[in-house]
Amino acid sequence: MIKKVPIPMAGLSLGFAALGNLLQSYSESIRLVCGIISAVLAILFLCKCIFHFDMVKEDMKNPVMASISGTFSMAVILLSAYAKPFIGGSAVYIWYIGIALHVLLMLYFTARFLYKLNMKTVFASYYIVYVGIVTASVTAPAFGLTGVGTGIFWFGLVCCLILLVLVTMRYVKYREIAEPARPLFCIYTAPVSLCLAGYLQSVETKSVTMVLFLMVLAGILYITVLVYLPRFLALPFYPSYAAFTFPVVISAIAMKMSTAFLAKMGYAVGFLPVIVLAETVIAVCLVVYVFIRYMKFLVNR
Repeated sequence: MIKKVPIPMAGLSLGFAALGNLLQSYSESIRLVCGIISAVLAILFLCKCIFHFDMVKEDMKNPVMASISGTFSMAVILLSAYAKPFIGGSAVYIWYIGIALHVLLMLYFTARFLYKLNMKTVFASYYIVYVGIVTASVTAPAFGLTGVGTGIFWFGLVCCLILLVLVTMRYVKYREIAEPARPLFCIYTAPVSLCLAGYLQSVETKSVTMVLFLMVLAGILYITVLVYLPRFLALPFYPSYAAFTFPVVISAIAMKMSTAFLAKMGYAVGFLPVIVLAETVIAVCLVVYVFIRYMKFLVNR
């Protein structure tokens, strides 16, 4: 079973870690369950790296697999906040380890794949490598490190805007994409929403204009992904199904946080709570669905 664990399953671990944060306002117990599932999936992935290192090493020569591997360090960063109530201040070391792993991935990926860029190998998964570290901005307040979180946010935002151009150019110019890689398009809705969540969490002096700009851009990308989602769900199961999880969850989190921020600032939020609820339902359904498909994949011989 460990041998069958694919690198993209780290994305499912990330999805559950984020889902717990999304559902925390409904139930602390549900958040804990999501955290436990996320941790178990992350441990399974870690076991794959330890006991089948040669397989993982070979996968890391593939730009898609290498970029997706960043979801593991992102999951570690989010799980560090889950660990804090149980191990106290020591949880910050888990946070730092997650950040260090992600920085190492960025350095490796840049040297191996970005230095000699081939547009045909560019996918939405590139966002994971360079924008995924903004998960540290989302969790920074838990460790009283909003200054670090602010710096990481600005780095991630610049990378996000650059990659929006690069990745979009790739999808427009080269439309033929192998079937197993097609679900990766759903990652499109993650980077801007992640930056929005990181901004609201770590930046002390917030601009309503910035929040609205990121909200609108995130909303456009979210709707775009929803339009294409049915055709991706119609595909046979591939490990890349994990791309259906974290992107929709972080979109719901960002919309929920933005709605709360605007209400606190005295703005009329109108139908935004309804959108938050709809995005939350979609996120829960997709994460549970992908989890079930993954369990069938791992159990079946």
